Formats: sequence, structure tokens, C-alpha cells
Amino acid sequence: MYRTDTTNKNKNINYNKKMKKCPECKANMIEKRSKTPDGISYEYFKCPKCKEEIVDMKQLHEVARKYRIMKKYHVKLTKWGLSYGLRIPQDIIKRDKLSKNKNLIIIPEEVGFRVIPEIY
Repeated sequence: MYRTDTTNKNKNINYNKKMKKCPECKANMIEKRSKTPDGISYEYFKCPKCKEEIVDMKQLHEVARKYRIMKKYHVKLTKWGLSYGLRIPQDIIKRDKLSKNKNLIIIPEEVGFRVIPEIY
């Protein structure tokens, strides 16, 4: 179970400093890395003695920042003549500076595919 350190009673708390002691058993905690089901990597602290796992606010904000960048879009596949097409949302068009007649590359993956702008 993950616990988020949300205590803000002590204004002198430095969230940039690495957590050293487990709040449950006072043992030294180890910083570890893992991934969410969506593939976002994150850091957390784990106690080797009691197995308590903690994500502090700095770590939690970093995961949230990565999720905002990775924002998912739901689009519908439509039939265009003998082919199929999908519409690319406007904010992706702006973010990646895409324009009409821009060539894109489709890369098949184990599950699904990736679409990236052709660069040259």
C-alpha cells in the first residue's frame, strides 16, 4: 500500500532532502524506482525492515507532471475511400508543429502503433 506524505504542519520540511527513516519502525529507508501501469517511471521509498512504501509530495508531483505530458486522446477510426484514417487533436497539431501535407511515420509495435513526424 502506498502512503502519501501530506503533512504540512512543519513549514521547515525540505521535500528535496531524501527521506532517511521509516515513520513506522524508524529503520533507514531505501529509494527505489518503479513504473505505473501506463509506463510512467517514479521514485519511492521502501523500508527493508517493515516493507512500508512511501511516495513523498515531490515524487507525487513529478508523476502527475509526467501524466499531464502523456495526456491520452481518444479518437475514432473512420473509413476514407479504401483506407482508414484518424483525426489528430488540435493541441497535438500545435505542440508538434504539424501542418497540412506533413509526412508522418507509422511504427508498428507489439501492441498498437506509434505515429511520429518525419524529420528532414
